[in-house]
Amino acid sequence: MKPKTRIQKEVAKLFPTLPELTERQTAYAYEHCFKHYAHRTKGGILTCTECGHRWKGGHPLAESVCGCTCPHCGKELEVLDTRKRVFKEMEYFSIITTCKHFQVIRFFAVHLERKVCQPAKYSISEVVQRWIAPDGKTETVARLRCQSLLYCDLWNEWSSMEIRSNKTFRAYDIDPVCTYPTKRVIPELKRNGFKGDYHNILPYDLFTAILSDRRAETLLKAGQYPMLRYYIRSSFDMGQYWNSIKICIRNSYTISDGSMWRDTINLLQHFGKDTNSPKYVCPADLKAEHDKWVAKRNLQRERERTEKERQRAIEDEKDYLKAKGMFFGLVFSDSLICIKVIESVAEMVEEGRMMHHCVGGYHDKANSLILSATIDGKRIETIEVSLTTLKVVQSRGVCNSNTEYHDRIIRLVEDNAGLIQQRMNAA
Repeated sequence: MKPKTRIQKEVAKLFPTLPELTERQTAYAYEHCFKHYAHRTKGGILTCTECGHRWKGGHPLAESVCGCTCPHCGKELEVLDTRKRVFKEMEYFSIITTCKHFQVIRFFAVHLERKVCQPAKYSISEVVQRWIAPDGKTETVARLRCQSLLYCDLWNEWSSMEIRSNKTFRAYDIDPVCTYPTKRVIPELKRNGFKGDYHNILPYDLFTAILSDRRAETLLKAGQYPMLRYYIRSSFDMGQYWNSIKICIRNSYTISDGSMWRDTINLLQHFGKDTNSPKYVCPADLKAEHDKWVAKRNLQRERERTEKERQRAIEDEKDYLKAKGMFFGLVFSDSLICIKVIESVAEMVEEGRMMHHCVGGYHDKANSLILSATIDGKRIETIEVSLTTLKVVQSRGVCNSNTEYHDRIIRLVEDNAGLIQQRMNAA
C-alpha cells in the first residue's frame, strides 16, 4: 500500500531503519519458542531432536517424568514416545522496542523442522510490525498473506514488508509464545502508568488503550487490572459505569472480576438502586452479591410470565434467529470437549437456569455470540465471544466459577474463530 497520511509516510521512512535480529535475540527465540524433545523408541533408544545424537536410555519411568539431558549437546529434553519421525512447528516471537518517538512491536514467525537422527533446522522471519504513536494512533507494517478459508496468518515470507490498510484485521493481533526480555518503551507509556507488567493483556492492546483512552489510563494507575482487562477485551460503553468505578477507586476497592461487577451494576440499575453508593458498588463478596441479584432477577422473571411476556418471547426468538441464525449448527470439539452455538432464547434461559448464572438475558446482545461447552452432554461452561474481536469475553461454569477445563475451552474457541468468521462472511 502506498503511504498516504503523514504518519504513514513517517513510518514508511522509519521501518527500514530497524536493526536486524542479533545472534542473541535469534538464539533466545529458538530456545524459548519450542519445547525440546528426546525421541524414544520401544527398545529404549533415545534420540536428541536438537543435535541428532542417539544413546541408550536408563530408567524409562524416571525419564518420562523428569526428562533427560543429551550427553552430546547438553540440552534438557522431554521424552516423547511416538512412531512419528518428522516434526514441523511454527510459533511467534516478539521484540518490544522504540524508533524515534514511536513504540514498535515486532513479530517474527519462527519455524522449526525436526527429523529423528538429524539436527534440528530453525528459521526466523519478521512478518508484522505494529507502530504506535504517543497519542495512540497506529499503523501496521506486514507481509502479504496467502489465501485460506481457515487460517488468517499464512504469511508469504517472500513478499515485502509494507504499510497495510486493514490494521485492525485479527491476523495482526498476534499473541507470541515468548517476548525478548530486553524491552524499550517510549516515555509516554511510563507517564501513563506502564511499569513493565502487561496484566495478561496483549502489549499492543494495552499500549493503544492507555495512550488513547484516559479511562484505561486511570484504571491502570489505580490498580484496577481485572476491570482494565475486561474493558479492553469487551465492547461496551464505559461512560455508563464510570461514576461507579470512581466510587470504587475513591474507596480503595479493587474490582476482582470486571464482567461480574458490570453485570452486578446492571442488575442494581434494573432494581433502581443507587450505583453511586459504596454500599452497593463495593461489595465485600462480589460473587455472593452478584448471585443474590441474579436470583432476585430470575424470581422477578418467573412472576412476569404473563401472556404478554410469552408473546414477547416469541418475538425475541424471531429476532434471535434473524440476528444469530447464521451461526446455528456451528459445532467444534477436541477429543473431549464439544462446543456448540446456543440456538434459541429458550435454550439460553435454560442454560442460565442450569448453570446458575445470568446468561439467560444475553440473547439481545448484538455483538456477542453465546456458546455452550459440554462433556458427554453435560454442561461445563458457557462462553461469550465478541463478534467484533472474535475473542472470548468470558467463559463461566456453574455459579460463575471456572472449571478445570477453562483455559482449554478458551483455547478451543479461539483456535476455531475462523469458522465464526466464515459464517459472518457468508451472511
